[in-house]
Amino acid sequence: MAIENNLAEFISGVSYENIGEDVKHEVKRRFIDALGVAYSSIDSPPASKVKKMIGLYPGNAKIIGMGTSSPDFSAFLNSLFIRYMDFNDTYLSLEPLHPSDMFGPLISISSIFNKTGKDLITAAAVGYEIGTRLCDSTSLRAKGYDHVNFTEIAMAAALSKLLDFNENQIINAISIALVPHVALRQPRVGDLTMWKAGAAANSARNSVFGALATLYGFTAPSEPLSGKMGFKNIVAPDMDFSKLEGKRVDGIMRTYVKKFPVEYHAMAAVEGSMKLVNDLDMNNIDSIEVYTYEAAVSILADKEKWHPTNKETADHSLPFIIASTLVNKDFWVNNYNDIRNKQIIALMDKIHITELKEYTAQYPEKLPIRLEVKCRGKTLESEIEIPKGHYRNPMTDREIESKFVRLTGITDTLEDMWTMEDREVVELV
Repeated sequence: MAIENNLAEFISGVSYENIGEDVKHEVKRRFIDALGVAYSSIDSPPASKVKKMIGLYPGNAKIIGMGTSSPDFSAFLNSLFIRYMDFNDTYLSLEPLHPSDMFGPLISISSIFNKTGKDLITAAAVGYEIGTRLCDSTSLRAKGYDHVNFTEIAMAAALSKLLDFNENQIINAISIALVPHVALRQPRVGDLTMWKAGAAANSARNSVFGALATLYGFTAPSEPLSGKMGFKNIVAPDMDFSKLEGKRVDGIMRTYVKKFPVEYHAMAAVEGSMKLVNDLDMNNIDSIEVYTYEAAVSILADKEKWHPTNKETADHSLPFIIASTLVNKDFWVNNYNDIRNKQIIALMDKIHITELKEYTAQYPEKLPIRLEVKCRGKTLESEIEIPKGHYRNPMTDREIESKFVRLTGITDTLEDMWTMEDREVVELV
């Protein structure tokens, strides 16, 4: 049996009743987390650009915190809101992923078809499962392709569950989403742009079109992954299809929430810096030595990351994140308001980042970092192995709520989201 058929059989067989209570609760936590980040991004620069186009896309699909638009445009905006702050959840394996990007298209389609929280929970659990399995199967970034290729497949799988597709329809929806839209990794190297968040949003748009085209009978190749010219043979020859097999639905339990608004490989760097801020003489720092693992170095410390000029680059800059945390004694969304702060720039020039092979060997089960700050002959050190929010060091429900409230100032809708099962999704956003 082709891998597409195995996946479709698995997706078709998942129901709300056979999902664990821990998974259901975790989906609610991620929904709250994603909405909090989305609300805080509604007036962000990239969102403001795209919102000018709303009148060109009339329709009845819900936009988070706003009105309605066409299904594909709504999905694009919703996922752009969720993704822009680089503050939504993460999965790290052979390939990294931001699985809660998928709530964007799920909200859009749920609003059209009057789906409930129970429907969304089931669909999201499926999407997380497929997304994490794909990330376990191969590395895309090493080949020059973007992780949103896996996001796209996971979104199509989640939407297929939401719309109760049969197995042939599931394969078809994945095929339309994936085959014409294989994404390159160029948006995540060098100086970053609005498309860093736009890539996930575009995957949301593609997945919605694939699901709706399938719903109305438009056909597509039946082997988008395994075919002669399919994803494995053209993009990822080392893709391990065995990682896509199995009946468990608990992938979400191995993903991570972000405590700070930075790329996840910098999460421990913020914590490590915070441990030092009260003991440092900021005027007499001679050097900062940073020791960490390969992914953190290659993603967050290439040459363009040493002089970021926009938010998109700064939230992927390990030297900026460390320097900004030390200068501000905190790291929150407002740290990006003064990227060219002279004190931060001067401190960045004193930072040196080195990969330690023993740290790389621990990744991703641990995300270790060690900071050594030299101040006039005195050395202060801090080390973090597993940052808060990692599945092995999870944030509590109250911490999830506090993040939501700090981002939005909203408190009166939290109870609705914790008891979302029998509410229509559109009522929650």
